[in-house]
Amino acid sequence: MATNFSKKEENYSQWYNDIVLKADLAEYSAVRGCMVIKPYGYSIWEKIQATLDKMFKDTGHSNAYFPLFIPKSFFSREADHVKGFAKECAVVTHYRLKTSDDGKEIIVDENAKLEEELIIRPTSETIIWDTYKKWIQSYRDLPLKINQWANVVRWEMRTRLFLRTAEFLWQEGHTAHATKEEALEEAQTMLNIYANFAENWMAIPVIKGIKTESERFAGAIDTYCIEALMQDGKALQCGTSHFLGQNFAKAFDVKFLNKENKLDYVWATSWGVSTRLIGALIMSHSDNKGLVLPPKLAPIQVVIIPIFKNKEQLDAISIKALEIKNLLEDKGISVKYDDRDTRKPGYKFSEYEFKGIPIRLVLGPRDLENNTIELARRDTLEKNIYQQTDIITKIENLLSIIQKNIFQKALNYTDNNTYKADTWEEFKDIIENKGGFVFAHWDGTAETEQKIKEETKATIRTIPLNNPLEEGKCIYSGKPSKQRVIFAKAY
Repeated sequence: MATNFSKKEENYSQWYNDIVLKADLAEYSAVRGCMVIKPYGYSIWEKIQATLDKMFKDTGHSNAYFPLFIPKSFFSREADHVKGFAKECAVVTHYRLKTSDDGKEIIVDENAKLEEELIIRPTSETIIWDTYKKWIQSYRDLPLKINQWANVVRWEMRTRLFLRTAEFLWQEGHTAHATKEEALEEAQTMLNIYANFAENWMAIPVIKGIKTESERFAGAIDTYCIEALMQDGKALQCGTSHFLGQNFAKAFDVKFLNKENKLDYVWATSWGVSTRLIGALIMSHSDNKGLVLPPKLAPIQVVIIPIFKNKEQLDAISIKALEIKNLLEDKGISVKYDDRDTRKPGYKFSEYEFKGIPIRLVLGPRDLENNTIELARRDTLEKNIYQQTDIITKIENLLSIIQKNIFQKALNYTDNNTYKADTWEEFKDIIENKGGFVFAHWDGTAETEQKIKEETKATIRTIPLNNPLEEGKCIYSGKPSKQRVIFAKAY
């Protein structure tokens, strides 16, 4: 049971860390900047993984695995790519250790230097496109649609569990196509899959859009993204999909014989989401009583807690509790029956409330006599008594209601914290004192974008897709603008 738990209104950052640590999602590791994902946190990732994996396979993608180590020379082939990741790369220079001369410690063997240094993958475009050169010769080999579930390393100095760690888990899709149109369609299809998953499984409303040139992925022509608003008024990028054009195909000489019997470079995409999504779940839905999980991603959707004074009572309650558990599991609902006699019911109530279990059932001797059962919702904290004969249908319906309610609450927050600004003073006031998404005019220059970032710490999160044209003046420079973009402070 969590104690000394911070309030989100008082210290949002500490509140977030308290939930991660005290809900047993993750903890700091002995390696600076890295985390240990604990079983409960990893089980959430497994549900995310299973759902997305099916979506990928349903749209024609296959899983594969590529090496963790990438030759340094591969990065020099695509100039923008190496520039974008150079400062984040972990480099392997030696391949052997030895005992020091005094026998007291293990040191790097200076004679075991690699001929070429290896980069621990920050992303896999380079190693994958070197491989694709062997796999693609003809239009008959296209499209090639591969996904990889893996870990990556991006050296971070300031880390936060799930949101920004030196090593994290993710999936990265890499596809090759015969035409520009096919690749663009693929990039947008994957963006829509991410948005669908975010809204209908994570219960997080998102805005789909495209990144500015300065914010796009290193080596991409266009970067599509989904942006969500957290409960502290900051934005979080929850997924990206990149149209890579022919940049990587040219860098790694990946050509194919087209239907006209002519050689051409293939067109490419890449796309990915990471364990950062668990951070998004926490910050979008949780409250001052702990974690709140949407039922579709909750590892345990229902917990049953018996109230008993002796073994005889527990045995009688267990028969009914296990009957309910089995009936729920037959409906595909995940259930835990906690009959521990080492913890009191009050402790268990607080424990599962803090861990965000959507529904709690309580069964005592009086319930057995009256054929009743108490049900508590985590999202609203409401408690009601129901007939045992009705409970299976009630829970089936209620899980769907809870999922929708959590989404609606997050949507209301986003709507209530989305603003328009027409002047620089108005913009600064909103960013500084309110936070949230700010729709404002921008003159389209990187210089203005950078100045706004320097003076307010707000960045252009996205240019929304299907953004309506609207004549106006840039809030900073006063130059003409034809559309509003979305600014926010962000993680």
